Order: sequence, then C-alpha cells, then structure tokens
Amino acid sequence: MFLLPLLAAALVREDPDLARRLKNRDPHAMAELYDRYGRIAFALIFRVVRNEAVAEDLVQETFLRVWNRVHGFDHEKGALGPWVLAVARNRAIDYLRSVDGRMAQNAFELDKLDKLEQPAMFCDLENSILNMDRVRALRGAFQKLTANQRLVLELAYYEGLSQTEMAERLKQPLGTVKTWVRAALKFLREELGEAAVA
Repeated sequence: MFLLPLLAAALVREDPDLARRLKNRDPHAMAELYDRYGRIAFALIFRVVRNEAVAEDLVQETFLRVWNRVHGFDHEKGALGPWVLAVARNRAIDYLRSVDGRMAQNAFELDKLDKLEQPAMFCDLENSILNMDRVRALRGAFQKLTANQRLVLELAYYEGLSQTEMAERLKQPLGTVKTWVRAALKFLREELGEAAVA
C-alpha cells in the first residue's frame, strides 16, 4: 500500500537537533539520518523502479540531495522524514521518466520537480501524518477501493503517470481510466471528508 513508507516515517522519532546538526555539516548526523530513513527510502524507491541496483543508487542520490539542500529545511515548520521520502520518490520518478524517454517529451519540468523537494512544502505535513486515526481511516478507505481504482492511484503516485499514460499501459480506453480515477477520489473524499483528501 502506498501509505506504508509515509507511516513508517511518521513513526520514527523526530529530533529537532538532527536538522541543526545536518546544517552544521556533522557527518554523524548524516549517518543517523541514513540509519533512520535509509531502509524506508530504499523500500519506497524499489517499489517505484523495481530494480535493486538502481534503487541503491537512487537512495545515495536522495541522501546527497538532502545533504545539499538541508539549509532550506526548517524543523519548526515540518518533519524531516516526510521531506526525505518526498525527495526519494521524486528521484525514483525522475529516473523512470528518463529511462522511458519521456523526460524530453512531457516529463516534469525541472523547476516544478525542484519546488516539490523544497522543505517549505512540508510545513504542516507532520501534524497530518501523525494523526493516526486519519491514517487508519485512509488505510481502511483505500482497501475498500476496487482493484482497478487502487491500481490507477498507485500508478499515479509511484510512477507519476498521467491518465493518458495509464490508459496506454493498461490497454484501456482513456474514458475508463478517467472513470476509475474519478470514482476512487470521490469515494476517498466521501469516506474521509474533503479536508482529508485535499
């Protein structure tokens, strides 16, 4: 299920001092960050790329990017773990798009991708993830979706596919894929309320 890496990050104890130590270029802090999130990042990336060697390389790229961008992170506004995993997910999707030759055609613009990895994007993420009742409700709602609805949401999340790309991959009419996505999102909104999905 797509929530498991985020849930795992939420359950790891946050340490406000860790971000400060990373900003001060403490190599022990980087080792600690890797110990906390390396396996989770690997699991998330491997789920996207489905190649162990590539996933290992992308984990290294993820932590290098975090090391280089940690000065923009404000631990008072967001959690370090979810930010690390967002960087990992973006590295994996970026890899998929480059391998498939989509990067030159219709991939994410690099500016948009970079903006997704900015720490400021995760200001209130910690509070919403740590609300375990919402997490349980989301897990339950996700399990109630049909197999096709779960599949299209996972393709969008893990592989960053558009609805057109999903239709091509699944060999289904575009209208059918749009219906699955729309129905899945509508069901999740109804189950969780507008605020939980937005």
